[in-house]
Amino acid sequence: MSEATLHPLAGKPVPRSALTNIPRLMTAYFTLQPDPAIPTQKVAFGTSGHRGSAFASAFNEWHILAITQAVCLYRQHAGITGPLFIGMDSHALSEAALASAIEVLAANGVVTMVDEHLGYTPTPVISHAILTYNRGRTEGLADGIVISPSHNPPDDGGFKYNPTNGGPADVDVTSWIGKAANEFLAAKLAGVKRLPFARARKEACIRSYDYITPYVADLDRVIDMDAIRAAGVKIGIDPLGGAAVRYWQPMIERYKLDATVVNDIVDPTFSFMTADWDGKIRMDCSSPYAMAPLIALADKFDIAFANDTDADRHGIVTPSGGLMNPNQFLAASIAYLCTHRPDWKASSAFGKTAVSSGMIDRVVAKMGRKLVEVPVGFKWFSAGLIDGSLAFGGEESAGASFLRRDGEVWTTDKDGLIMGLLAAEITAVTGSDPNQLYQSVTADLGKSYYARIDAPATTEQKAILGKLDPSKISADELAGEKVTARLTRAPGNDASIGGIKVVAENGWFAARPSGTEEVYKIYAESFLSADHLAQIQADARAVVAKVFEGG
Repeated sequence: MSEATLHPLAGKPVPRSALTNIPRLMTAYFTLQPDPAIPTQKVAFGTSGHRGSAFASAFNEWHILAITQAVCLYRQHAGITGPLFIGMDSHALSEAALASAIEVLAANGVVTMVDEHLGYTPTPVISHAILTYNRGRTEGLADGIVISPSHNPPDDGGFKYNPTNGGPADVDVTSWIGKAANEFLAAKLAGVKRLPFARARKEACIRSYDYITPYVADLDRVIDMDAIRAAGVKIGIDPLGGAAVRYWQPMIERYKLDATVVNDIVDPTFSFMTADWDGKIRMDCSSPYAMAPLIALADKFDIAFANDTDADRHGIVTPSGGLMNPNQFLAASIAYLCTHRPDWKASSAFGKTAVSSGMIDRVVAKMGRKLVEVPVGFKWFSAGLIDGSLAFGGEESAGASFLRRDGEVWTTDKDGLIMGLLAAEITAVTGSDPNQLYQSVTADLGKSYYARIDAPATTEQKAILGKLDPSKISADELAGEKVTARLTRAPGNDASIGGIKVVAENGWFAARPSGTEEVYKIYAESFLSADHLAQIQADARAVVAKVFEGG
């Protein structure tokens, strides 16, 4: 949340006058042409691909044509010859971007697996499809494209490439693709191959694919669906109008669950959403304001959950505590999985990002397992999930995935569907909801006071923060305690965290530049009190201000 005042509409329905004008948005997609000389209009891959609004000339037809041609060239460069699995979420721009991508993929002769109904496909389903296809193969491997800006507002679009490991592409891959795409933009698309959409759809390389059945049929290999059914857990599900909307009913029917989809509306304006903290519409399942309608239903179910628009994130609503803090659910999930997955290797570690709660560290240590701390971005977990050295990877932003029950890889991208189902399994097996489990597991580990806030920063300041030398951090104390570590690289893999993390005995903060806004993010946690947390946040702002002054 920003330090700005809470918007009067937070948690309330948005007036129709404030909804996105979808016809105008689509007109902008097809008519506005980006200027690659303007940084905000270039192709730029952040931690989750290229994102932006068509209104701002940041996500337009030219971007998608250029990126898709660059992906085709990268596949040739990397020797990737298998099929490409492609999926989109329910943002309006995703529909247009899917058509643009298919036009280029068909012209390049790439075997492309498209949902058989041109429907929506969750991010984890694409990862699952890639890994399922590649299992046992050493050549002719598959990769994928996910078209989604995640939980971002309705006028945003997003485009992400997943290579043959099924997870988000690493920096070297996205840099290669981004450079090639921007060269196509500078050349006004010269060199981009393209067929008209109607013809492209008929090309032999563009193939219809049933994404739902294989994923749903495989779920009992990662979740104890029998336990959920046998316990009669009453489940409430809200897809928030996103890509998971067609997946829940087949799942409910196959596994005979006592589950209700409380909202199956798909609307590109997302008019059914309540406004987020700043009055904007976001399908953010970790926001109490966006989740207000499901929270209101908490006492009607044993467990309820929602997913964001591409279903890679989860929001867990319990009768005992309402919407769970994402860090708390990650900690509860780890505690449960450590004791209810007997076929997992004892040597498999549990992964968290550098900005996730220190309570996760304490829970993992209590369970006698190894912790691996990495930078923000789920791509850092992919290799470990594939080889089994990681059993679980989670981010403070409510994204996680974990191994199958037999210890094999499930997905290498975040999976909000299995996290919701895990909440139901926890409820079924333990007789406690995940909030109650968290309270009992952490009763002897102290109390966490955790928050994330945003503070203003210029483009130049964000660049300074993102490439900081730890020797430039002069702070010896943090909220009255001796600083024990100043980090610009993650201890789990020595990769840059793209910012700083300062640690003391009973608290820490991390500061990172935003990839999409003129702000930097301060993550902070205290194990003493809310006042101590506020002091850490104040010290964090002072440390970052000195960094900016020093240039």
